Amino acid sequence: MTDTNNSPLEGNVLFYVNPEPLDQSVHGTLGVNPTDKPYAFVAQTNIVPLTVTEFAAAALSYPIIFTGDNRQPVVVMGLRQGENLFVADDGEFRADAYVPAYVRRYPFVFADDKQNQRLILCIDRGAAIVAEGGENPLFVEGQPSDYTNMAMEFCNNFEQERQRTESFVQLIKDLDLLDTRDAVFTPRNPDGTPGEPQKLAEYYAVSEDKLRALPAEKLAELRDNGALGQIYAHLVSLLGWDRLIALAFLRQAQPTTVN
Repeated sequence: MTDTNNSPLEGNVLFYVNPEPLDQSVHGTLGVNPTDKPYAFVAQTNIVPLTVTEFAAAALSYPIIFTGDNRQPVVVMGLRQGENLFVADDGEFRADAYVPAYVRRYPFVFADDKQNQRLILCIDRGAAIVAEGGENPLFVEGQPSDYTNMAMEFCNNFEQERQRTESFVQLIKDLDLLDTRDAVFTPRNPDGTPGEPQKLAEYYAVSEDKLRALPAEKLAELRDNGALGQIYAHLVSLLGWDRLIALAFLRQAQPTTVN
């Protein structure tokens, strides 16, 4: 797997409490326990990173927006920080919602060892499902188990998709297609008239005007390399803000239970 050699690992990763480079001498007796409701760790965040090849599937569930200086694509799962409208507090994910690969790879993740210019497979030792003698062992007879090898393959594929996503974002940045946009909700007054518009979020999105203004040959290039389809999936997904608002009202209307 890897020899840690006290390698400096850089960067913090959403959801991960205590990621450790996977090592047989340290984690040889650990395993991962299955659970019927494995997504409790997602319930306290309202955005999750997304790779570009997931745009079409995710667009059916969430708005896909671009955020931060790097214009990272993310799905929006809630209207406020710390709120996820698609995951219950006990970890039950809505059955009709797409689960991003970023979530599905947990508790495994690659860490960037820049000093040695390599990626190291890590496991979140702080995950509740990681335990001594867990049902899915990480190692068998001193070697990575089939379960661990599958996790390695998934993380490898995710890394490839992450790099593809960076290229896609760089392309639309080079073409200057992104503009800032506001998500706005206009409530109804008791008499049925429109109320005061409320700003929910500010984010980056592809400008349809800038897209239409591109030369025909550039549009053809975007079509041929698949980027145009991903852009349209992103634009269609923005209709999902209305669904988020509806889900937020539905959750507010649910009675609070006291244990």
